[in-house]
Amino acid sequence: MATEVLSFHTDNSLLAIQPPSPILHFMRRVILHVDMDAFYASVEQHDHPELRGKPVIVGAPPNQRGVVSAASYEARTYGVHSAMPSREAGRLCPNGIFVPPNMERYVEVSAQVFAIFERFTPTLEPLSLDEAFLDVTSVQRIFGDGPEIARKIRAAIEAETGLTASAGVAPNKFLAKIASDMNKPDGLTVVPIETRAIKEFLAPLPVGRLWGVGKVMRSAFERAGIRTIGDIQLMSESAMTKLTGKGSASFFKALADGIDDREVESSIREKSISRENTFDTDVEDRAEVEHVLSGLVEDVGRQLRTLGRYATVAQIKLRWQGFETLTRQKKLPVPVEDDFSLLTAARELFAKEKLIKPVRLIGFGVHGLTDQPAQQLALFEDARTSAKKHASVSRTIDAIRSKFGSGSIRRGMM
Repeated sequence: MATEVLSFHTDNSLLAIQPPSPILHFMRRVILHVDMDAFYASVEQHDHPELRGKPVIVGAPPNQRGVVSAASYEARTYGVHSAMPSREAGRLCPNGIFVPPNMERYVEVSAQVFAIFERFTPTLEPLSLDEAFLDVTSVQRIFGDGPEIARKIRAAIEAETGLTASAGVAPNKFLAKIASDMNKPDGLTVVPIETRAIKEFLAPLPVGRLWGVGKVMRSAFERAGIRTIGDIQLMSESAMTKLTGKGSASFFKALADGIDDREVESSIREKSISRENTFDTDVEDRAEVEHVLSGLVEDVGRQLRTLGRYATVAQIKLRWQGFETLTRQKKLPVPVEDDFSLLTAARELFAKEKLIKPVRLIGFGVHGLTDQPAQQLALFEDARTSAKKHASVSRTIDAIRSKFGSGSIRRGMM
């Protein structure tokens, strides 16, 4: 058997390990994980050239309560990362440029990216707006081998959106996900296919790179002197069982050896859509909370229509001063996508709640998503007809706002 050779290439900063046989390579599963680079922040920098090369932070401003949704690579050098409190991000990066999230625009660009994916393979599994697994095993005769397909996808993304993406090419999902993160931004990493080389590829990586290893488990591993994936490879099954339990031991040992038999699940779609707003100061005025809730409902409705989905359940979320949180939900009479039906549901749910304390956060979401509108059953005909008319009006409003700006049509109070 030919020896695997680790090599570094200057083309797109590609880290590649030569497979021993093109025939063997073709017969094995070939999975890509494609991940947009600092997606939200990159969209803002693309749409606003004056932001390019600057530390852009998408999220609430630093003088308000809220968190970072995304940070450009320039901001990341200061230690800023997603889910960080905005105040902390402002402290770490005093010259950071904070911009509010524009979810409608991000969804639009995401649709472009996924349309590119679908040109190459129908077998893709979305993980979020900006990343997905693609199984390209069966399309290599058409588009070339895994690395070539990854290059073509990345080139198409850059040409059509002006953004960059990083990709991992591997025999399974776990390895592809690890690989896509190794050479960011605008990188391509190809994982070996031979068993020994896969273990060598994984061995130096920190144990926290394994799926399922969070802060608590990582601390437990480190207390036991386990710091790298290679350390787990050297452990016996019994020793691992004592540390993590029987079921987890087998799972972690398999991942440490690069074993992951899960298929790319092309049927996976968004299961829910939600929006939340954390107030700068806790709010006691019911009308103010209702007004913000209306905006959240419209954001959710707009994304539903962009994705071509219909909601069957609506939900509100309230967080009081002191972080006590409640959620309330209701099943909708028919699957809907229009703002009117969603606003009605949100209003009914909110009306049932007394503001027992000042409100810190209000949220609205939908789940039980489906691709199909209401069936034409006589029992629901009036609701179905009403939802259809309302959806048409909602789409017209979307088009007007898209052309003339979000402030061109203003909502009234609920």
